[in-house]
Amino acid sequence: MRRVIQFSTGNVGRHSLRAIIGRPDLELVGVHASSPEKVGKDAAELCGLGQPTGIAATDDIDALVALGADCVVYTALGEVRPMEVIDQMARFLAAGTNVVGTSLVWLTTPHHADEWLRDPLQRACEAGNTSLYINGIDPGFSADTLVYTACSLTTRVSSITVQEIFDYANYDDYEFTGTSMGFGLKPDDDPPMLFLPGVVVAMFGGQIRNLADHLGIALDEVRQRDERWYTPEPIDCIMTKVEPGGMAAVRFAAEGVVDGRPVITLEHITRLTSAAAPDWPFPPDGQPGVHRIVAEGEPRIEINTHVSHPSFDTTDAGCISTAARVVNVIDWVCRAPAGLIAADQVPPAEALRGLMWKE
Repeated sequence: MRRVIQFSTGNVGRHSLRAIIGRPDLELVGVHASSPEKVGKDAAELCGLGQPTGIAATDDIDALVALGADCVVYTALGEVRPMEVIDQMARFLAAGTNVVGTSLVWLTTPHHADEWLRDPLQRACEAGNTSLYINGIDPGFSADTLVYTACSLTTRVSSITVQEIFDYANYDDYEFTGTSMGFGLKPDDDPPMLFLPGVVVAMFGGQIRNLADHLGIALDEVRQRDERWYTPEPIDCIMTKVEPGGMAAVRFAAEGVVDGRPVITLEHITRLTSAAAPDWPFPPDGQPGVHRIVAEGEPRIEINTHVSHPSFDTTDAGCISTAARVVNVIDWVCRAPAGLIAADQVPPAEALRGLMWKE
């Protein structure tokens, strides 16, 4: 039985919290919430369960560290406040509590992360004899698990494309996702955060360089591109309201280039409603979203992954999958050697441990 703390209860955190409560091999011992309206509420209430757990949410990080839990599931947004997140994670790690999470996407490939990000966390792991595993948010499997599966079915690969093609209309996260992608902006407005020079490369370049390392190829450069689509009609959805002339779809990518040709591409095509960007690729079979791997080679391999749920929207189902990728490896991370763990270092079979049980 692993004693676990859930850190944040947002779009992903409420689903990881629900999973922790439901699993017989995990014991919830603490919940962090930063908003005053959540502090003091029972964990069950924060994730939509009816049976109280007796664990109340707190914003007291010192009290959570003092619990001496085996692991923290850290799903709070961190990309806009990395120094604060590094400090919070390091406090748990140095005190002997392992950390798994979705925040700080650069750490999916820690050996490619900048020293200012990597080094303090590595020192904290050494101090506490603990491990840190960051999975990312896409839901984090496309550029490792699925790529390896696809490429293993070819005798030669000429290029790899990893895509997320999704309708974000029902994704309730305008504060970060919506503003960083620039939904609603007009053509003459300043570019959103995501499309400033180097940002997309900073986020996804490590994964591209990691794949290049595994393929044994030398990249000439990693570059980024983006394209925006502006709606002629008003769009009103959960994400936001977009007036005519505002941006309602975006297409962006990081590309690993050899001899002027992209050989590894990580691309997002994100729209608000199916009416947006009608000329761009859509998910197959009328699905609202797809995570796709295309390995061009001998033979060509294409893997399309769809997520769904009988009670939740597709975007919520994606968040559940994101949560699953960290919750399912808690036990292995707790047993792993101390240090920063790359996403592709987790043995695939270890993610199955504890997934099936009798009621």
